[in-house]
Amino acid sequence: MSNTFELDSNPHTRLNILTGEWVLVSPHRTKRPWQGKVEDVSPDNRPEYDPKCYLCPGNDRADGDVNPDYTESFVFKNDFSALLEDTPLANFNEDDLLVANNQKGLCKVISFSPKHNLTLPEMALSDIENVISLWQKEFNNLAENEWIKYIQIFENKGEIMGCSNPHPHGQIWAQSDIPMEIIKETERQKSHYAVHRKSLLSSYLELELKKQDRIVYENDHFVVLVPFWAVWPYETIVISKRHVTSIKFFTDHEKKSLADAIKILTVKYDNLFETAFPYSAGMHQSPVNHGDHPEWHWHMHFYPPLLRSATVKKFMVGYEMLANPQRDITPEFAANRLRELPSVHYKNK
Repeated sequence: MSNTFELDSNPHTRLNILTGEWVLVSPHRTKRPWQGKVEDVSPDNRPEYDPKCYLCPGNDRADGDVNPDYTESFVFKNDFSALLEDTPLANFNEDDLLVANNQKGLCKVISFSPKHNLTLPEMALSDIENVISLWQKEFNNLAENEWIKYIQIFENKGEIMGCSNPHPHGQIWAQSDIPMEIIKETERQKSHYAVHRKSLLSSYLELELKKQDRIVYENDHFVVLVPFWAVWPYETIVISKRHVTSIKFFTDHEKKSLADAIKILTVKYDNLFETAFPYSAGMHQSPVNHGDHPEWHWHMHFYPPLLRSATVKKFMVGYEMLANPQRDITPEFAANRLRELPSVHYKNK
């Protein structure tokens, strides 16, 4: 047995520099046989228009409103919002043991395309750019409400991720408090910026570009990589090369580049197991109406659950729920596999 420690073969923990949390990596377990849960593959034969879909153009929505005959991306207030704008101001505290605070907010839905059967990897670059422009517009408009402190833009893709409607869409939740993940990332970025006068992700990106071990794709303005601390098997992060605090500051050129990066990444995801690859994805950016945050550096997380095939997923159970996250395949292996995949969708071979 070798006494030389190697990241690609020995169990070890890795630090998530954005949150301060750790992940256990167990690369020696990749050969274990799988006799666990096998998922059903969702049929990928949706029509371009579904008369029963509440997101398709011209259709009735769940609350009785009627969608316009939209031809590009379309946004509306969520009919079943998790946050409500008229929530009364209240605090509850009993002996500092039973503690609750009111949470005020707005939830919106963005239909990416009028076509029921088009996900991001199959959309035209110009149409993805329209989605990004709408994200930016909604961010700017929501930030004008002084009571809003954070705006979360995200997408859940696929039944396996709990997506309630197959029409390609994302969500925006804007709320009066700052969520826990953002609090953690703010603290870590602020500490680095105070010492180095440079964003944490600028320093990290500089090192990753030098090493090239975990880079999946890059263009003029963005880098797609598997982070050193990735938890999910094929987790990635998209980081802007320019240090900007939020989507508000993206130029037209940067929006085109982001559309390119998202399309290339999601095409590679679909090509990995030749399926409509499920994931939860969302951008992290600075709080709003909460003072200056020069430490913040825009980035977008992609958390896909698939592990070995279109039917075998990664479960977060046992040790992961009780101790800390754990993964088998290394981030370097995942990055190399994604990097080598073609950038043309498997349906267009």
